[in-house]
Amino acid sequence: MTSPTRLPALTTGLALLGALAASAQAPATLTVQVNKPGAAVNKNMYGLFFEDINFAADGGLYPELVKNKSFEINPGLIGWKALQSGFNLDTYAVRNEQGISQNNTHYLRLATRAGGTGEAGIENEGFRGMGVKVREEYNLSFYARRGAGSISGLTAMLVGEKGEVLAQAPVTGFGDQWQQYKAVLKPSSTNNKAHLKLVLTGTGSVDLDVVSLFPKDTWMGRPNGLRTDLVQLLKDMKPGFLRFPGGCIVEGRTLSERYQWKETIGDVAARMPLINRWNMEFKHRSTPDYYQSFGLGFFEYFQLSEDIGAEPLPILNVGMACQFNSGELAPMGSASAAGKGPNAEAAPNTGDPSLDVFIQDALDLVEFANGPASSTWGAKRVAMGHPAPFNLKYIGVGNEQWGPQYLERYEPFAKAIKAKYPKMEIVSSAGPSPDGELFDKASKRLGELKAEYVDEHYYAKPEWFREHADRYDKYPRTGPKIFAGEYAAQSVAIGSPDNKNTWECAISEAAFMTGLERNADVVGMASYAPLFANVDAWQWTPDMIWFDNLNSYGSPSYYVQKLYALNKGTRVLPVTMPAGAKNGADNLFASAVADDAAGDVVVKLVNYSSSPRPVSINLAGAKKLGKTGRAQTLASADLQTQNSLTQPKKLAPQESTFSVKGSTLSYTLAPNSFTVLRVPGRK
Repeated sequence: MTSPTRLPALTTGLALLGALAASAQAPATLTVQVNKPGAAVNKNMYGLFFEDINFAADGGLYPELVKNKSFEINPGLIGWKALQSGFNLDTYAVRNEQGISQNNTHYLRLATRAGGTGEAGIENEGFRGMGVKVREEYNLSFYARRGAGSISGLTAMLVGEKGEVLAQAPVTGFGDQWQQYKAVLKPSSTNNKAHLKLVLTGTGSVDLDVVSLFPKDTWMGRPNGLRTDLVQLLKDMKPGFLRFPGGCIVEGRTLSERYQWKETIGDVAARMPLINRWNMEFKHRSTPDYYQSFGLGFFEYFQLSEDIGAEPLPILNVGMACQFNSGELAPMGSASAAGKGPNAEAAPNTGDPSLDVFIQDALDLVEFANGPASSTWGAKRVAMGHPAPFNLKYIGVGNEQWGPQYLERYEPFAKAIKAKYPKMEIVSSAGPSPDGELFDKASKRLGELKAEYVDEHYYAKPEWFREHADRYDKYPRTGPKIFAGEYAAQSVAIGSPDNKNTWECAISEAAFMTGLERNADVVGMASYAPLFANVDAWQWTPDMIWFDNLNSYGSPSYYVQKLYALNKGTRVLPVTMPAGAKNGADNLFASAVADDAAGDVVVKLVNYSSSPRPVSINLAGAKKLGKTGRAQTLASADLQTQNSLTQPKKLAPQESTFSVKGSTLSYTLAPNSFTVLRVPGRK
């Protein structure tokens, strides 16, 4: 990571000479055909891809501070440790006799030894610690049941990294039946790595369960709300859609570990945790304690979409476990038999649910999102506090599957959804690679099936993105729309732990996105991936937004995405490059849109060059333009520049103004820059 330094006089002099030389150059002339608007830009063009990887949900967007609060994770003491075990704590074990409910059978039994000294109780480490802020309120709740002896209560404490007490509150009145108890903890100082301690009062035994510590300060003040700073970063982008819940966790390593949306709604305390598919995927980033609590479930995803003004785009399992892992297949069911092609590979009968069950889950999800209170699943949404429908318009069938096994399952899936919900737009998968035989076959077959969206993914080196900015120039103008559902430039290699969120990656993505924009008749939606990463608990990098337990920041790629999303316009304007050259020639990339609502012309320019570049832009056919435009620029001479928790906006958009004379404007692009020029119409 670079840090700002004062340039030596010689370097400064050379830079000045370079700037003077550039200013003396004849400007590169571009023509934006304002009078010949092209394809409409999808109002949902630039969106968000959310997957619970890198502790994005538990330990991130979902701000529950207690790890394994219900002791349901196997082994059930992950996240917990005994206080003074072996001295005055006689019993410290997970039990399952007469638990709180059928969905929450496990609990922790503690028993103290008479005559013991010191603290007796338990301590929770949180998700790489607990971030707490001075004078903020944190709501503690838990269930307790007293056994034999005289344990009447406990003292709840927040302690810092050195054991210092940050907050404490007594909780008393334990009875011999399960009952919920509550207290409020208000820290005396801010701490990024706090722990929660529960210290017993008296001797005897007690059972504890569903131990929760939740910040009062949540998005929109909701009791089971989301982390405010992270939601704000999303909302600030004004995203067109939110794709959830993944990603490979949709599939699971096995079908039994797949994501099942019905298990993530209803009472939060009754939601059963599930192993996260990413916990042991990479030996170099092993995280055996990575589980999904589902406190952030499908209802909360829909609610988040609504809060940030994004269309919800849920992705459902198509009856296939992750093909990078077991590749288990659900047997083809009766409803899907007609969709089985003559060359399809037969699915083994593994004893897993048939494909019909997966299809029914999809139909039930649409009813949950959109159905009336009189419907079975619509009633469940209403009971959770959302009487109005979520107005779901899109649904994804499978995440990143490939081969004939996917295609034979997709077809009956799509038929069933369309038969019941003909206006639903379906997203299909072209697999994990942007080219090759499997990609070509999937694209061809999905076109024959008249798929509405085909999801294409590309993770590659930065130069791939610059070299393929013309990718969609070559696509046919008819057929399925493209959903660029996952992409990010990899500074070292795909999946490398050494990848960084450098400016070179982000500027290369900006160059590629000029090709998405000018081909809006082909590309309907696009999203960077992954979205979130905890600085202390990540599995994959690069990522768009980074955070610790208290703070967060957007990477340079975040600001590229944000500039596109806030300046997407409504209709593509053709751009002619200097001397009729190919877009991207000499590392100059451009696209333009009209923003009919604002009356503006918006030009996006990438200068992937170490020198300033003067340009002259002819806005052909434009009338009554304003005299002053607004520029937003991301630029750094050092392509390895990164943002960080200590320098969150080291590279962030800088605003300036420029003059417009008639229908022509002149502008000098900074070295290694992405610039958005917005030219207003005269009011």
